[in-house]
Amino acid sequence: MAIKLLFIVSIFTGILLFRCQELCAQGKVDSVHVRNSADSSSAFVKKMNAFAQRMKDESAGDFESDRTEMAQDRALDIIRKSLQKATLYLKGGIDTLGFAQQLTDLEKDFGVASDGVLTQKGTAQTNRNLFATANIINELLNKTLAIRNNLAIHHETLSAFRFQLDSLSNNPVLFKFPKDSANTVKYLQHLVVMAYQVSPIDSSIKIAAANVRTLLNRTDMIALKLQTGLEEVHLYQRKMAIGVFNREFGNIWDPAGYARPFSEILTQAKAKGELNLMFFAGNNSGKLIAVLLLIITSYIYLRSLKTIYIEKGLLNVNFDGQLVLRYPQLSAMIIVINIFQFIFISPPFILSLLFWTVAAFSLSVIFRNYINRYWYRVWMIMFVLFLICACDNLILQASRTERWLMFFISLSGFLVGVTVLLKGRRSTLREKWMIYTIGLMTLIECGAVWANVFGRYNLAKTLMVTGYLNVVIAILFLWTVRLINEGLYLAFNVYTRQEKKLFYLNFERVGNRAPTFFYVALVIGWFILFGRNFAGFSYIAGPLQDFFTREHSIGDYTFTINKLLLFLVIIAIAVMVSRVVSFFASDGHIATDKNNVNSKRGVGSWLLLIRISILGIGSFLAIAAAGIPMDRLTIILGALGVGIGFGLQTLVNNLVSGLIIAFEKPVNVGDIVEIGGQGGTMKSIGFRSSVISTWDGADLIMPNGDLLSSHLTNWTLGGSHKRLSILISVAYDSDLNKVRKVLAGILDKEERIHQHPAPVVQYEQFSNSSIDVRIYFWARQMKEAGDTRSDLIIAIQTAFAAQGINIPIPQQDVYVHGPKDEI
Repeated sequence: MAIKLLFIVSIFTGILLFRCQELCAQGKVDSVHVRNSADSSSAFVKKMNAFAQRMKDESAGDFESDRTEMAQDRALDIIRKSLQKATLYLKGGIDTLGFAQQLTDLEKDFGVASDGVLTQKGTAQTNRNLFATANIINELLNKTLAIRNNLAIHHETLSAFRFQLDSLSNNPVLFKFPKDSANTVKYLQHLVVMAYQVSPIDSSIKIAAANVRTLLNRTDMIALKLQTGLEEVHLYQRKMAIGVFNREFGNIWDPAGYARPFSEILTQAKAKGELNLMFFAGNNSGKLIAVLLLIITSYIYLRSLKTIYIEKGLLNVNFDGQLVLRYPQLSAMIIVINIFQFIFISPPFILSLLFWTVAAFSLSVIFRNYINRYWYRVWMIMFVLFLICACDNLILQASRTERWLMFFISLSGFLVGVTVLLKGRRSTLREKWMIYTIGLMTLIECGAVWANVFGRYNLAKTLMVTGYLNVVIAILFLWTVRLINEGLYLAFNVYTRQEKKLFYLNFERVGNRAPTFFYVALVIGWFILFGRNFAGFSYIAGPLQDFFTREHSIGDYTFTINKLLLFLVIIAIAVMVSRVVSFFASDGHIATDKNNVNSKRGVGSWLLLIRISILGIGSFLAIAAAGIPMDRLTIILGALGVGIGFGLQTLVNNLVSGLIIAFEKPVNVGDIVEIGGQGGTMKSIGFRSSVISTWDGADLIMPNGDLLSSHLTNWTLGGSHKRLSILISVAYDSDLNKVRKVLAGILDKEERIHQHPAPVVQYEQFSNSSIDVRIYFWARQMKEAGDTRSDLIIAIQTAFAAQGINIPIPQQDVYVHGPKDEI
């Protein structure tokens, strides 16, 4: 446009100059000619103005045309990129067939869950069937909502693509055509090509959106069915919890009001059990792996302990007091399963049954040929009856066949319990508390018989299972505590120092008995497992669970008790792990092997850093889990800074000094040190202070700040060897070469001193009554320096006596001159 403007201006200027030259060449001109020339000039100016306006209009039109063309190119480029994104998304973003198959599977599983509760209900509902059905439907509902969320995201994305393409296609700039017919044809051809590209993609997007919309509608219908079914199941459960003692059926000898083939009932129970187990295992796979790893770790500990007892000949033939070592792998399974089964929240009965069966079977193998034969038979009868009872509990829908089976199972438990109570050999019973659990089982099974006979099916089944479970769980827990105590006691006795294969665990700090809270926890666990079988348990625990999960507010901060407890648990775990790591830093960690003094050096120097890292990570996770806002944390840190400025300088100094010690490593756990003339061994390096075990047997607790600023002598850094000297006096008439030879021979034979550098024998001076000889030598171990010096003195005295070399006794001659007698 600028070049065109310059061209017009140059033409206009040239014409004016040419016209001026013609006027100047004429000379004189009369007035008429002047007037005519003026008129001609005015017409010329008008023509030039018209020409300029025409050129201006043409330039403006060209500018607008260029701008329109650029806008059209941008719009078409955006459409092209949107088409590429939509094509890629359609190729890999939507699996409608997969979603449809998942919904079909959900509907099929819902049909399995509904059987016996929502369909083919029978005469009455059963507690086990309702519980299993509620778990399955709840899991299916969660999966359905997850599928709906994914479908909604896909539908929103497809709608966004359609909206974008429609808005771009309706852009007004695309419908401005060039004035030139040739350019218009070319532009229309471009639009036709773009339309061919947009049309199939737009159709595919519409079809995909319609398919997703159909799947969304189907998902909503399934979710509605699941939600309605779950509410109906909860209604049944509430009624059952209220009417625990209500009669559901007629007496056991009355004719059945509803008959369903027993094979169908078994098939239904099998299908629901598999679904429950599959869903729960999938959601808790991490916990299951953790339990397996704990079993392996416990087995390694117990196997190492057994190996040491075998090597030292301490293992009893009958394993009396050492039962935990009889089968380490079985003991590990019993201990871990019985303790860590509580990390699974509301597990399906089939999973709990697997845990209890494995633990009880392991205990049965350990019991064999160990406990009294009579009580072993009693245990095996209880175990077999428990397995039969548990298998019956897997049957979810009531039937007359099962009622008779329940009757004989409960009656058998009652008869066995009465026989044991009346004729049991209590004097040979190792765990006296077992007799009380057997008595409780007898009463419960008696109640189960009565409830079953008179049509109270759910109560009868609950009592039957609870009675046997009470005995088996109680015995498992009693022997779990006993095995743990045996393991701690045996390890406490044999591990006088930490072993690598036991991860340097310090049993002196752990103790030789399980802590009291462990017993309390197992008793609480027994009550939970005992009460979980009753229909009203969830409604008793429901308000408590609601209290823990309900949000509470303090000012602007909202929290739940669960989050606070999670915060405390994470902090407690971090502190516990930190303390376990601190087992590295103890007397037991110091090597006693003469030839392997520095084998563990370097481990303890990182302990403080590791502990700080563990506590730091634990604190961060606890704060994140509790949802504590960072602005509150900033306020706390600010207040802490003020406290440090006023009164915590010493504490902070010790903490920072501990970090400096951990990084610079001027001293390490196990090092032999000397501070202020007092020697000892570094026992531990803590956050605020360090502990030095002195040679006198006391523990010197020194703040890290004082330790870092003191003149500390670290003998271990120099290799734990020390140069010593012994001063010897020999008589003046001794053969000095012989003396040197005898001393050199004694030093050569001593293995506790270094030969490189070699010992030195030097004659120092002539004393009043002897010649002084000093020997210098390097003790290999700082700890053995005193013993080495003592043994050398004995050896020198013995050798000198044998070789006739005298060690003179210092003596002085005193002459007394009295006054002369006066004559």
